[in-house]
This record gives sequence, structure tokens and C-alpha cells, in this order.
Amino acid sequence: MTSSSVIAIHSRDNAFVKDLRRLAQDTTAYRKQGRVWLEGDHLCRAALARGLRASVAVFSESFWPSARVEYAQDAIKTIVLADALFADISGLESPARMGFILDLPAPAALRADAATVVLDRVQDAGNVGSILRSASAFGFRQVVAFKGSAALWSPKVLRAGMGAHFALDLIEGVGLEDVQALQVPLVVTSSHAGDYLHRVALPWPCAWVMGHEGQGVSAALEERAALRIRIAQPGGEESLNVAAAAAICLHASGAGR
Repeated sequence: MTSSSVIAIHSRDNAFVKDLRRLAQDTTAYRKQGRVWLEGDHLCRAALARGLRASVAVFSESFWPSARVEYAQDAIKTIVLADALFADISGLESPARMGFILDLPAPAALRADAATVVLDRVQDAGNVGSILRSASAFGFRQVVAFKGSAALWSPKVLRAGMGAHFALDLIEGVGLEDVQALQVPLVVTSSHAGDYLHRVALPWPCAWVMGHEGQGVSAALEERAALRIRIAQPGGEESLNVAAAAAICLHASGAGR
């Protein structure tokens, strides 16, 4: 990439800056813009490792001289922002010095026979991102999110996912009729009912349902479950955080296949 294709911006009122600020700070702006914002070296490297290419690479002015060699061929366009401008746009307490804008992947088609994680109104972005990481780590390639779940491509979920997004087929905004199309056994989690995880033979592939942080799995999904699973807690806690429970369940399922 030659220097002629590098654009420097110093104004807060620039149209690109306004759009980028929305993308970085608004949970659902990616749906309106059809683009996602990856802030920081780790997420950008994770995207590159999966063969993705940024439509725009954005660098802080002070970081650009050292970044140009490594990232020169990794984007169609390069924008260099004044340091204060990049910090103003950033959604992080300690702003990163670079980021990529990627085109939002086309929605994946639901695969009826795929090992799946179903998010039933899981609302915390950190929990959702953590569950995506566990899904990717333990061999689940499809994640479907009910309406009411945290926006899967929002900046906070992307950061918590640490690159897992790029290894998964993600489908959001689903309803009960979509989940009914799955041909794999539905396995729901519960804090107080069902078979203990360490005592049951888990099917593979299957679809694990992770429920709302306070309300758990909906009654409609409970009714359709082939298995109800709870995790033994000899320490006596009432329940586990949904992301922790997901990691335990998905490991047990994926490692035991």
C-alpha cells in the first residue's frame, strides 16, 4: 500500500469519524451500517488469521509509523487519526492504537444437524462473548441467539469473544420456530432440576441451551428438551454464572465425543 492511499483525519466533524464513533460505541450500529469495528491488535490478528481482510484499517497517528510495515497489505483503505480523536472514538478505558472495520458477514443459514449453542435471552455482553469462546474451543460451530440476547457483533461481545466470532456461524434474532428446525437433541441447563452432568451420557451432536441470567431457560424450550442437565456444586452455591456453566457443559460435551 502506498502512502497516497493513506488518509489522515484530524476533525471530530468528519463524516467517517462520526460513523466510526457510532460503530465503536453503539451496541447495534453494526446492523445499520453493515460493518463491524474490531479494536485492538488481538482482534485484528484473529481476523487476519481466519483469512479476513479489513475494508478499512484505522491507526492512531503516533502508532502509524511502526504499524505501516506490518499492516500495510491488510486493508483496502487506511485511515490515520489524531491520537486524541482515536481516544475519543474508542470504547475502551485504555484506548487501543489501531482497529479494523470489516464488512458484516452475511447471516449464516441454520444447519439442522450441526452441534449448536442456543442463547435464550442471555443479556450480558461479557457472558455472551465468553460463551462464544467456549463454543469455538469445544467444537460447536453454530450459535443461535434468541431475540432479547445481547447483540452478537456489538463491540463488547466482540472484545469478550477474543476472536471466536471468526470461527463460528452466528445467527441472531431467532424465534422458537427456528430452533424447532434443529434435528439434534436439545439439552437445557437448570440450577435445580434434571440429571447431573457428570452422571449422564451426552449426545453428540446436540444443541445446548443457555438461559437468561435471572430467569433461566424459557418454559417453551424446556418442554422441547431431550435432556435437562444440572451441574453438581458440592460447595453449596445456589447457581453458577451462565458463562461458567456453559464452559463446563460444552467441555463435557465436546471432550466426550
